[in-house]
Amino acid sequence: MNDMMSVRRMLTRGLAVTLLCLGITVSDTSLLWALDIFGTGKPAEQTPPPAAIGRQGTLPSLSDIAKRASPAVVNISTTQKSERPERGERRRHMPPSPFGPGPGPGPGPGPFGGEDFEEFFRRFFGNPPQNQPRSLGSGFLISEDGYIITNNHVVGEAAKITVRLSDKEEYEAKVIGSDEKTDLALIKITPKHSLSQLPLGRSGDLQVGDWVMAIGNPFGLEQTVTAGIVSAKGRVINAGPYDDFIQTDASINPGNSGGPLLNLKGEVVGINTAIFSSGGGNIGIGFAIPIDQAKTIIEQLKAKGKVTRGWLGVSIQSVTPELAKSFGLKEPIGALVAEVTKDGPADKAGIHRGDVITTFNGTTVKDSHELPTLVARTPVGDKAELVLLRNGKEQSISVKLGELTDQQAKAESAEGSEGSWGLSVANLSSDMARRFQFDRNQKGVVVVDIEPDSPAASSNIQPGDIIEEVNRQAVTSVEEFEKAMAAAGEKETLRLLVRRGSASTFFALRKSE
Repeated sequence: MNDMMSVRRMLTRGLAVTLLCLGITVSDTSLLWALDIFGTGKPAEQTPPPAAIGRQGTLPSLSDIAKRASPAVVNISTTQKSERPERGERRRHMPPSPFGPGPGPGPGPGPFGGEDFEEFFRRFFGNPPQNQPRSLGSGFLISEDGYIITNNHVVGEAAKITVRLSDKEEYEAKVIGSDEKTDLALIKITPKHSLSQLPLGRSGDLQVGDWVMAIGNPFGLEQTVTAGIVSAKGRVINAGPYDDFIQTDASINPGNSGGPLLNLKGEVVGINTAIFSSGGGNIGIGFAIPIDQAKTIIEQLKAKGKVTRGWLGVSIQSVTPELAKSFGLKEPIGALVAEVTKDGPADKAGIHRGDVITTFNGTTVKDSHELPTLVARTPVGDKAELVLLRNGKEQSISVKLGELTDQQAKAESAEGSEGSWGLSVANLSSDMARRFQFDRNQKGVVVVDIEPDSPAASSNIQPGDIIEEVNRQAVTSVEEFEKAMAAAGEKETLRLLVRRGSASTFFALRKSE
Protein backbone atom coordinates (compact mmCIF):
# COMPACT_ATOMS: atom_id res chain seq x y z
CA MET A 1 0.00 0.00 0.00
CA ASN A 2 2.85 2.39 0.92
CA ASP A 3 4.58 1.66 -2.41
CA MET A 4 1.33 2.48 -4.25
CA MET A 5 0.99 5.74 -2.35
CA SER A 6 4.59 6.64 -3.17
CA VAL A 7 3.98 5.99 -6.86
CA ARG A 8 0.88 8.13 -6.75
CA ARG A 9 2.79 10.92 -5.02
CA MET A 10 5.52 10.76 -7.66
CA LEU A 11 2.97 10.86 -10.46
CA THR A 12 1.24 13.76 -8.79
CA ARG A 13 4.43 15.79 -8.44
CA GLY A 14 5.48 14.95 -11.99
CA LEU A 15 2.14 16.03 -13.35
CA ALA A 16 2.23 19.15 -11.21
CA VAL A 17 5.64 20.11 -12.66
CA THR A 18 4.30 19.59 -16.18
CA LEU A 19 1.26 21.75 -15.48
CA LEU A 20 3.39 24.47 -13.93
CA CYS A 21 5.49 24.57 -17.08
CA LEU A 22 2.25 25.19 -18.96
CA GLY A 23 1.28 27.95 -16.55
CA ILE A 24 -1.40 25.90 -14.73
CA THR A 25 -1.52 25.67 -10.95
CA VAL A 26 -3.44 22.93 -9.11
CA SER A 27 -3.36 21.41 -5.64
CA ASP A 28 -1.95 17.95 -4.79
CA THR A 29 -5.34 16.92 -3.48
CA SER A 30 -7.05 17.82 -6.75
CA LEU A 31 -4.41 15.94 -8.74
CA LEU A 32 -4.75 12.84 -6.56
CA TRP A 33 -8.50 12.97 -7.01
CA ALA A 34 -8.09 13.28 -10.78
CA LEU A 35 -5.54 10.42 -10.93
CA ASP A 36 -7.81 8.10 -8.96
CA ILE A 37 -10.85 8.86 -11.08
CA PHE A 38 -9.19 8.77 -14.50
CA GLY A 39 -6.25 6.45 -13.72
CA THR A 40 -7.74 3.65 -11.63
CA GLY A 41 -11.43 4.24 -12.17
CA LYS A 42 -11.95 4.14 -8.39
CA PRO A 43 -13.03 7.03 -6.17
CA ALA A 44 -10.23 8.64 -4.19
CA GLU A 45 -10.15 8.44 -0.43
CA GLN A 46 -9.31 12.14 -0.29
CA THR A 47 -12.04 14.78 -0.32
CA PRO A 48 -12.84 15.87 -3.90
CA PRO A 49 -12.12 19.46 -4.93
CA PRO A 50 -14.68 22.04 -3.75
CA ALA A 51 -15.78 22.57 -7.37
CA ALA A 52 -17.08 18.99 -7.45
CA ILE A 53 -19.39 19.47 -4.48
CA GLY A 54 -22.96 20.39 -5.40
CA ARG A 55 -25.99 21.48 -3.39
CA GLN A 56 -26.70 17.86 -2.38
CA GLY A 57 -23.06 17.11 -1.54
CA THR A 58 -21.95 15.65 -4.88
CA LEU A 59 -21.88 16.79 -8.47
CA PRO A 60 -25.16 15.46 -9.94
CA SER A 61 -25.40 13.24 -13.01
CA LEU A 62 -28.13 14.36 -15.36
CA SER A 63 -28.14 11.25 -17.54
CA ASP A 64 -31.37 9.83 -16.12
CA ILE A 65 -33.15 13.17 -16.51
CA ALA A 66 -31.93 13.45 -20.09
CA LYS A 67 -33.15 9.93 -20.93
CA ARG A 68 -36.61 10.63 -19.53
CA ALA A 69 -36.98 14.10 -20.98
CA SER A 70 -35.46 13.80 -24.47
CA PRO A 71 -38.38 11.88 -26.07
CA ALA A 72 -40.67 14.83 -25.26
CA VAL A 73 -38.38 17.46 -26.84
CA VAL A 74 -39.05 18.19 -30.51
CA ASN A 75 -37.34 19.88 -33.42
CA ILE A 76 -39.39 22.59 -35.15
CA SER A 77 -38.80 23.78 -38.71
CA THR A 78 -40.92 26.17 -40.73
CA THR A 79 -41.52 27.43 -44.22
CA GLN A 80 -41.83 31.18 -44.56
CA LYS A 81 -44.08 32.87 -47.07
CA SER A 82 -41.48 35.29 -48.37
CA GLU A 83 -38.22 36.21 -46.69
CA ARG A 84 -35.83 33.57 -45.49
CA PRO A 85 -36.40 32.92 -41.81
CA GLU A 86 -33.74 33.89 -39.40
CA ARG A 87 -32.00 30.94 -37.86
CA GLY A 88 -32.04 30.63 -34.13
CA GLU A 89 -32.46 32.43 -30.93
CA ARG A 90 -33.66 35.85 -29.97
CA ARG A 91 -30.39 37.59 -29.22
CA ARG A 92 -29.18 40.56 -27.26
CA HIS A 93 -25.94 41.87 -28.73
CA MET A 94 -23.37 43.91 -26.85
CA PRO A 95 -23.03 46.81 -29.29
CA PRO A 96 -24.37 49.41 -28.98
CA SER A 97 -25.89 48.63 -25.54
CA PRO A 98 -25.78 45.56 -23.30
CA PHE A 99 -29.42 44.76 -23.96
CA GLY A 100 -30.10 46.65 -27.15
CA PRO A 101 -33.14 45.98 -29.30
CA GLY A 102 -33.33 43.84 -32.35
CA PRO A 103 -32.85 40.12 -32.78
CA GLY A 104 -30.57 38.69 -35.39
CA PRO A 105 -26.96 37.76 -35.88
CA GLY A 106 -24.50 40.49 -35.10
CA PRO A 107 -20.95 41.16 -36.15
CA GLY A 108 -18.05 39.27 -34.74
CA PRO A 109 -16.54 35.79 -34.91
CA GLY A 110 -18.69 32.72 -34.97
CA PRO A 111 -18.18 29.22 -33.57
CA PHE A 112 -16.07 28.21 -36.57
CA GLY A 113 -13.20 30.67 -36.06
CA GLY A 114 -14.46 33.90 -37.59
CA GLU A 115 -17.61 32.88 -39.45
CA ASP A 116 -21.03 32.02 -38.18
CA PHE A 117 -22.70 28.64 -38.53
CA GLU A 118 -24.70 29.58 -41.61
CA GLU A 119 -21.65 30.98 -43.37
CA PHE A 120 -19.77 27.75 -42.63
CA PHE A 121 -22.45 25.69 -44.39
CA ARG A 122 -22.97 28.25 -47.15
CA ARG A 123 -19.35 27.85 -48.25
CA PHE A 124 -19.81 24.11 -48.78
CA PHE A 125 -23.45 23.76 -49.84
CA GLY A 126 -24.43 27.18 -51.21
CA ASN A 127 -27.44 29.29 -50.30
CA PRO A 128 -30.61 27.39 -49.44
CA PRO A 129 -33.53 28.08 -51.80
CA GLN A 130 -36.31 30.43 -50.77
CA ASN A 131 -39.32 28.97 -48.94
CA GLN A 132 -37.43 25.79 -48.06
CA PRO A 133 -38.02 24.37 -44.55
CA ARG A 134 -35.12 25.14 -42.25
CA SER A 135 -34.50 24.15 -38.66
CA LEU A 136 -35.53 27.08 -36.52
CA GLY A 137 -35.90 25.94 -32.99
CA SER A 138 -37.23 23.59 -30.38
CA GLY A 139 -40.33 22.80 -28.40
CA PHE A 140 -41.61 20.26 -25.89
CA LEU A 141 -44.72 18.14 -25.51
CA ILE A 142 -47.06 18.79 -22.59
CA SER A 143 -49.73 16.23 -23.47
CA GLU A 144 -49.97 12.74 -24.92
CA ASP A 145 -52.19 14.01 -27.75
CA GLY A 146 -49.65 16.45 -29.18
CA TYR A 147 -49.80 19.90 -27.57
CA ILE A 148 -46.38 21.57 -27.78
CA ILE A 149 -45.00 24.70 -26.12
CA THR A 150 -42.48 26.79 -28.05
CA ASN A 151 -41.58 30.44 -28.69
CA ASN A 152 -43.70 32.81 -30.72
CA HIS A 153 -40.62 33.96 -32.64
CA VAL A 154 -40.06 30.37 -33.79
CA VAL A 155 -43.49 29.87 -35.40
CA GLY A 156 -45.06 33.33 -35.51
CA GLU A 157 -44.53 34.06 -39.22
CA ALA A 158 -44.65 30.50 -40.53
CA ALA A 159 -46.71 29.34 -43.50
CA LYS A 160 -45.99 25.71 -42.63
CA ILE A 161 -44.69 24.15 -39.40
CA THR A 162 -43.03 20.74 -39.30
CA VAL A 163 -42.39 18.96 -36.01
CA ARG A 164 -39.85 16.14 -35.81
CA LEU A 165 -39.96 13.84 -32.79
CA SER A 166 -36.94 12.20 -31.18
CA ASP A 167 -37.71 8.95 -33.08
CA LYS A 168 -37.59 10.92 -36.40
CA GLU A 169 -41.37 10.85 -36.93
CA GLU A 170 -42.54 14.06 -38.58
CA TYR A 171 -45.90 15.80 -38.35
CA GLU A 172 -47.33 19.03 -39.65
CA ALA A 173 -48.40 21.32 -36.81
CA LYS A 174 -50.93 24.10 -36.49
CA VAL A 175 -50.76 27.13 -34.21
CA ILE A 176 -53.39 27.00 -31.47
CA GLY A 177 -52.45 30.43 -30.19
CA SER A 178 -49.50 32.73 -29.65
CA ASP A 179 -48.60 35.71 -27.48
CA GLU A 180 -46.03 38.17 -28.81
CA LYS A 181 -45.69 40.06 -25.51
CA THR A 182 -44.30 37.02 -23.69
CA ASP A 183 -42.92 35.26 -26.79
CA LEU A 184 -44.93 32.10 -26.13
CA ALA A 185 -46.82 29.89 -28.57
CA LEU A 186 -48.88 26.72 -28.32
CA ILE A 187 -48.92 24.42 -31.35
CA LYS A 188 -50.60 21.04 -31.94
CA ILE A 189 -49.86 17.90 -33.93
CA THR A 190 -52.11 14.88 -34.46
CA PRO A 191 -49.95 11.88 -33.57
CA LYS A 192 -50.58 8.25 -34.52
CA HIS A 193 -49.98 7.11 -30.93
CA SER A 194 -49.60 8.49 -27.41
CA LEU A 195 -46.54 10.62 -26.91
CA SER A 196 -44.14 11.33 -24.06
CA GLN A 197 -44.74 14.57 -22.19
CA LEU A 198 -42.83 16.72 -19.72
CA PRO A 199 -44.19 17.59 -16.28
CA LEU A 200 -44.37 21.28 -15.41
CA GLY A 201 -42.63 22.31 -12.20
CA ARG A 202 -42.54 25.55 -10.23
CA SER A 203 -40.05 28.20 -11.26
CA GLY A 204 -40.79 30.05 -8.03
CA ASP A 205 -39.00 27.28 -6.13
CA LEU A 206 -35.75 27.83 -8.03
CA GLN A 207 -32.82 29.30 -6.16
CA VAL A 208 -29.77 31.02 -7.59
CA GLY A 209 -27.11 28.32 -7.84
CA ASP A 210 -29.53 25.45 -8.50
CA TRP A 211 -28.57 23.01 -11.26
CA VAL A 212 -30.65 23.16 -14.44
CA MET A 213 -30.50 21.38 -17.79
CA ALA A 214 -31.45 22.64 -21.26
CA ILE A 215 -32.44 20.39 -24.15
CA GLY A 216 -32.86 21.61 -27.69
CA ASN A 217 -31.56 21.77 -31.23
CA PRO A 218 -28.78 24.37 -31.26
CA PHE A 219 -27.57 25.18 -34.78
CA GLY A 220 -29.88 22.43 -36.02
CA LEU A 221 -28.05 19.73 -34.00
CA GLU A 222 -30.92 17.65 -32.65
CA GLN A 223 -31.34 16.49 -29.04
CA THR A 224 -28.44 18.42 -27.54
CA VAL A 225 -28.24 18.43 -23.75
CA THR A 226 -26.41 21.16 -21.81
CA ALA A 227 -26.29 21.91 -18.09
CA GLY A 228 -25.43 24.76 -15.77
CA ILE A 229 -26.85 26.68 -12.86
CA VAL A 230 -29.42 29.39 -12.30
CA SER A 231 -27.34 32.57 -12.47
CA ALA A 232 -30.10 35.01 -11.51
CA LYS A 233 -33.87 35.42 -11.37
CA GLY A 234 -36.21 38.24 -12.30
CA ARG A 235 -33.98 39.57 -15.07
CA VAL A 236 -35.31 42.49 -17.13
CA ILE A 237 -33.73 42.58 -20.61
CA ASN A 238 -36.19 44.97 -22.30
CA ALA A 239 -37.63 42.17 -24.44
CA GLY A 240 -41.21 43.12 -23.59
CA PRO A 241 -43.53 44.60 -20.96
CA TYR A 242 -43.53 41.45 -18.83
CA ASP A 243 -39.82 40.69 -18.51
CA ASP A 244 -39.10 38.33 -15.62
CA PHE A 245 -36.46 36.00 -17.01
CA ILE A 246 -34.45 33.21 -15.44
CA GLN A 247 -30.78 33.71 -16.29
CA THR A 248 -28.69 30.57 -16.68
CA ASP A 249 -25.18 29.66 -17.76
CA ALA A 250 -26.38 26.39 -19.30
CA SER A 251 -25.27 26.65 -22.93
CA ILE A 252 -28.11 28.09 -25.02
CA ASN A 253 -27.47 28.78 -28.69
CA PRO A 254 -29.43 29.60 -31.83
CA GLY A 255 -31.92 26.77 -32.26
CA ASN A 256 -32.53 26.26 -28.54
CA SER A 257 -35.49 28.64 -28.71
CA GLY A 258 -38.61 27.08 -27.26
CA GLY A 259 -36.80 24.17 -25.62
CA PRO A 260 -37.24 23.28 -21.96
CA LEU A 261 -35.12 24.29 -19.00
CA LEU A 262 -35.38 21.44 -16.46
CA ASN A 263 -34.68 21.09 -12.75
CA LEU A 264 -33.10 18.02 -11.16
CA LYS A 265 -36.53 16.40 -10.87
CA GLY A 266 -36.91 16.51 -14.64
CA GLU A 267 -39.64 19.16 -14.42
CA VAL A 268 -39.87 22.12 -16.78
CA VAL A 269 -39.05 25.33 -14.92
CA GLY A 270 -38.49 27.57 -17.93
CA ILE A 271 -38.69 27.97 -21.70
CA ASN A 272 -35.38 28.95 -23.31
CA THR A 273 -35.94 32.08 -25.35
CA ALA A 274 -33.01 34.52 -25.58
CA ILE A 275 -29.25 34.79 -25.41
CA PHE A 276 -26.90 37.67 -24.68
CA SER A 277 -24.18 37.52 -27.29
CA SER A 278 -21.87 39.68 -29.38
CA GLY A 279 -21.60 37.17 -32.21
CA GLY A 280 -24.71 35.01 -32.04
CA GLY A 281 -23.26 32.13 -30.03
CA ASN A 282 -23.29 31.15 -26.37
CA ILE A 283 -21.17 33.09 -23.89
CA GLY A 284 -22.76 31.70 -20.76
CA ILE A 285 -25.68 34.13 -20.51
CA GLY A 286 -29.03 32.68 -21.53
CA PHE A 287 -32.57 33.58 -20.56
CA ALA A 288 -35.67 31.46 -20.03
CA ILE A 289 -39.32 32.39 -19.47
CA PRO A 290 -40.36 31.16 -15.99
CA ILE A 291 -42.86 28.32 -16.25
CA ASP A 292 -45.03 29.94 -13.55
CA GLN A 293 -45.60 32.85 -15.92
CA ALA A 294 -46.10 30.57 -18.92
CA LYS A 295 -48.73 28.34 -17.31
CA THR A 296 -51.49 30.96 -17.27
CA ILE A 297 -50.60 32.08 -20.80
CA ILE A 298 -50.70 28.53 -22.17
CA GLU A 299 -54.04 27.83 -20.46
CA GLN A 300 -55.57 30.85 -22.19
CA LEU A 301 -54.04 29.99 -25.55
CA LYS A 302 -55.43 26.46 -25.32
CA ALA A 303 -58.89 27.64 -24.29
CA LYS A 304 -59.39 30.59 -26.66
CA GLY A 305 -56.32 31.00 -28.84
CA LYS A 306 -55.39 34.39 -27.39
CA VAL A 307 -54.50 36.09 -24.14
CA THR A 308 -56.59 38.66 -22.30
CA ARG A 309 -54.94 40.72 -19.57
CA GLY A 310 -56.13 42.93 -16.77
CA TRP A 311 -55.71 46.68 -17.19
CA LEU A 312 -55.18 49.19 -14.40
CA GLY A 313 -54.90 52.36 -16.48
CA VAL A 314 -51.73 53.98 -15.17
CA SER A 315 -48.25 54.81 -16.43
CA ILE A 316 -45.62 53.89 -13.87
CA GLN A 317 -41.94 54.38 -13.21
CA SER A 318 -39.35 53.03 -10.83
CA VAL A 319 -38.77 54.61 -7.44
CA THR A 320 -35.14 55.73 -7.33
CA PRO A 321 -33.41 56.43 -4.00
CA GLU A 322 -33.82 60.15 -4.64
CA LEU A 323 -37.53 59.78 -5.43
CA ALA A 324 -37.98 57.59 -2.35
CA LYS A 325 -36.49 60.35 -0.23
CA SER A 326 -38.71 62.98 -1.79
CA PHE A 327 -41.81 60.84 -1.13
CA GLY A 328 -40.79 60.08 2.43
CA LEU A 329 -40.15 56.37 1.79
CA LYS A 330 -37.65 54.47 3.90
CA GLU A 331 -36.45 52.48 0.86
CA PRO A 332 -36.92 52.66 -2.94
CA ILE A 333 -39.73 50.14 -3.43
CA GLY A 334 -43.05 50.13 -5.25
CA ALA A 335 -44.32 51.55 -8.52
CA LEU A 336 -44.69 55.32 -8.84
CA VAL A 337 -47.77 56.44 -10.74
CA ALA A 338 -46.60 58.98 -13.32
CA GLU A 339 -49.88 59.29 -15.18
CA VAL A 340 -53.48 58.11 -14.80
CA THR A 341 -55.59 57.33 -17.86
CA LYS A 342 -58.74 59.42 -17.85
CA ASP A 343 -61.86 57.32 -17.12
CA GLY A 344 -59.70 54.20 -16.75
CA PRO A 345 -60.00 51.74 -13.84
CA ALA A 346 -57.43 53.57 -11.69
CA ASP A 347 -59.03 56.95 -12.35
CA LYS A 348 -62.46 55.65 -11.38
CA ALA A 349 -61.05 54.10 -8.19
CA GLY A 350 -59.39 57.36 -7.12
CA ILE A 351 -55.72 56.62 -7.78
CA HIS A 352 -53.73 59.81 -8.29
CA ARG A 353 -50.55 60.81 -10.06
CA GLY A 354 -47.74 60.63 -7.51
CA ASP A 355 -49.18 57.66 -5.61
CA VAL A 356 -46.70 54.87 -4.92
CA ILE A 357 -48.28 51.41 -5.25
CA THR A 358 -46.59 49.07 -2.77
CA THR A 359 -48.94 46.06 -2.69
CA PHE A 360 -51.19 44.42 -5.28
CA ASN A 361 -53.64 41.74 -4.13
CA GLY A 362 -51.46 40.92 -1.13
CA THR A 363 -48.20 40.73 -3.13
CA THR A 364 -45.52 43.26 -2.31
CA VAL A 365 -44.42 45.32 -5.32
CA LYS A 366 -40.66 45.52 -4.83
CA ASP A 367 -39.97 47.13 -8.20
CA SER A 368 -42.09 48.83 -10.85
CA HIS A 369 -41.50 46.10 -13.47
CA GLU A 370 -43.36 43.62 -11.23
CA LEU A 371 -46.66 45.50 -11.30
CA PRO A 372 -47.58 45.03 -15.01
CA THR A 373 -47.17 41.26 -14.65
CA LEU A 374 -49.32 41.15 -11.50
CA VAL A 375 -52.02 43.22 -13.18
CA ALA A 376 -51.88 41.22 -16.42
CA ARG A 377 -52.37 37.92 -14.57
CA THR A 378 -55.53 39.17 -12.88
CA PRO A 379 -58.75 38.24 -14.74
CA VAL A 380 -60.57 41.08 -16.48
CA GLY A 381 -63.44 42.35 -14.32
CA ASP A 382 -61.95 41.14 -11.02
CA LYS A 383 -61.42 43.54 -8.16
CA ALA A 384 -57.85 44.09 -7.05
CA GLU A 385 -56.89 45.35 -3.60
CA LEU A 386 -54.08 47.88 -3.70
CA VAL A 387 -52.02 49.44 -0.93
CA LEU A 388 -50.41 52.76 -1.84
CA LEU A 389 -48.61 55.68 -0.28
CA ARG A 390 -50.02 59.15 -0.81
CA ASN A 391 -48.28 62.13 0.80
CA GLY A 392 -46.46 59.73 3.08
CA LYS A 393 -49.65 58.04 4.33
CA GLU A 394 -50.70 54.49 3.54
CA GLN A 395 -54.09 53.91 1.90
CA SER A 396 -56.04 50.90 0.65
CA ILE A 397 -57.99 51.12 -2.62
CA SER A 398 -60.11 48.57 -4.47
CA VAL A 399 -59.95 48.67 -8.29
CA LYS A 400 -62.09 46.78 -10.82
CA LEU A 401 -59.70 45.90 -13.64
CA GLY A 402 -60.51 46.48 -17.29
CA GLU A 403 -59.14 44.64 -20.32
CA LEU A 404 -55.76 45.63 -21.72
CA THR A 405 -55.72 46.48 -25.42
CA ASP A 406 -52.64 46.87 -27.62
CA GLN A 407 -53.03 50.65 -27.63
CA GLN A 408 -53.27 50.81 -23.84
CA ALA A 409 -50.22 48.59 -23.43
CA LYS A 410 -47.99 51.23 -25.02
CA ALA A 411 -48.56 53.53 -22.04
CA GLU A 412 -48.40 50.85 -19.36
CA SER A 413 -44.94 51.92 -18.15
CA ALA A 414 -42.73 55.00 -18.39
CA GLU A 415 -39.30 54.87 -16.86
CA GLY A 416 -37.88 57.95 -15.18
CA SER A 417 -34.41 58.86 -14.09
CA GLU A 418 -32.77 61.32 -11.76
CA GLY A 419 -31.92 64.88 -12.68
CA SER A 420 -30.75 67.95 -10.77
CA TRP A 421 -30.66 71.77 -10.70
CA GLY A 422 -28.96 73.78 -13.45
CA LEU A 423 -31.61 74.26 -16.14
CA SER A 424 -33.23 77.16 -17.96
CA VAL A 425 -36.90 77.26 -18.94
CA ALA A 426 -39.16 79.37 -21.14
CA ASN A 427 -42.88 79.91 -21.60
CA LEU A 428 -44.62 77.74 -24.14
CA SER A 429 -45.10 79.61 -27.39
CA SER A 430 -45.62 78.98 -31.07
CA ASP A 431 -41.92 79.53 -31.69
CA MET A 432 -40.99 77.08 -28.94
CA ALA A 433 -43.53 74.58 -30.26
CA ARG A 434 -41.92 74.71 -33.70
CA ARG A 435 -38.40 74.56 -32.27
CA PHE A 436 -39.00 71.55 -30.01
CA GLN A 437 -41.95 70.02 -31.90
CA PHE A 438 -44.53 69.78 -29.15
CA ASP A 439 -48.26 70.43 -29.00
CA ARG A 440 -48.91 74.14 -28.41
CA ASN A 441 -51.91 73.24 -26.23
CA GLN A 442 -49.75 71.54 -23.60
CA LYS A 443 -49.37 73.21 -20.20
CA GLY A 444 -46.11 73.92 -18.43
CA VAL A 445 -42.73 75.45 -19.20
CA VAL A 446 -40.21 74.14 -21.69
CA VAL A 447 -36.57 73.35 -20.84
CA VAL A 448 -34.39 75.36 -23.23
CA ASP A 449 -30.91 74.87 -21.80
CA ILE A 450 -28.89 72.78 -19.37
CA GLU A 451 -26.06 74.62 -17.66
CA PRO A 452 -22.60 73.18 -18.34
CA ASP A 453 -20.55 71.91 -15.41
CA SER A 454 -23.70 71.61 -13.31
CA PRO A 455 -25.46 68.55 -11.85
CA ALA A 456 -28.09 68.96 -14.59
CA ALA A 457 -25.45 68.37 -17.25
CA SER A 458 -25.35 64.67 -16.34
CA SER A 459 -29.10 64.27 -15.88
CA ASN A 460 -31.67 62.84 -18.26
CA ILE A 461 -33.77 65.99 -18.40
CA GLN A 462 -33.33 67.37 -21.91
CA PRO A 463 -34.02 70.57 -23.81
CA GLY A 464 -37.54 70.28 -25.17
CA ASP A 465 -38.89 68.55 -22.06
CA ILE A 466 -41.95 70.24 -20.60
CA ILE A 467 -42.08 70.71 -16.82
CA GLU A 468 -45.68 70.40 -15.63
CA GLU A 469 -45.23 70.32 -11.84
CA VAL A 470 -42.66 71.33 -9.23
CA ASN A 471 -43.12 69.52 -5.92
CA ARG A 472 -46.77 68.74 -6.82
CA GLN A 473 -47.45 72.36 -7.71
CA ALA A 474 -48.65 72.86 -11.29
CA VAL A 475 -46.73 75.42 -13.32
CA THR A 476 -47.96 77.02 -16.54
CA SER A 477 -45.49 79.93 -16.84
CA VAL A 478 -41.92 80.89 -16.04
CA GLU A 479 -43.25 83.06 -13.20
CA GLU A 480 -45.08 80.14 -11.62
CA PHE A 481 -42.02 77.95 -12.11
CA GLU A 482 -39.76 80.45 -10.34
CA LYS A 483 -42.21 80.79 -7.45
CA ALA A 484 -42.39 77.03 -7.08
CA MET A 485 -38.60 76.77 -7.15
CA ALA A 486 -38.32 79.52 -4.56
CA ALA A 487 -40.86 77.74 -2.35
CA ALA A 488 -38.64 74.68 -2.47
CA GLY A 489 -36.07 76.75 -0.61
CA GLU A 490 -33.08 74.83 0.68
CA LYS A 491 -34.55 71.37 0.17
CA GLU A 492 -31.98 68.80 -0.89
CA THR A 493 -34.37 67.07 -3.29
CA LEU A 494 -36.74 68.60 -5.82
CA ARG A 495 -39.44 66.61 -7.58
CA LEU A 496 -40.46 67.57 -11.10
CA LEU A 497 -43.18 66.12 -13.33
CA VAL A 498 -41.89 66.25 -16.88
CA ARG A 499 -43.68 65.50 -20.15
CA ARG A 500 -41.59 64.11 -22.97
CA GLY A 501 -43.51 63.19 -26.09
CA SER A 502 -46.78 61.57 -25.02
CA ALA A 503 -45.73 60.45 -21.53
CA SER A 504 -45.25 62.25 -18.22
CA THR A 505 -42.49 61.13 -15.87
CA PHE A 506 -41.32 62.15 -12.38
CA PHE A 507 -37.73 63.28 -11.94
CA ALA A 508 -36.11 63.63 -8.52
CA LEU A 509 -33.49 66.37 -8.71
CA ARG A 510 -30.85 66.26 -6.01
CA LYS A 511 -28.39 69.00 -5.16
CA SER A 512 -24.76 68.18 -5.73
CA GLU A 513 -22.66 67.33 -2.72
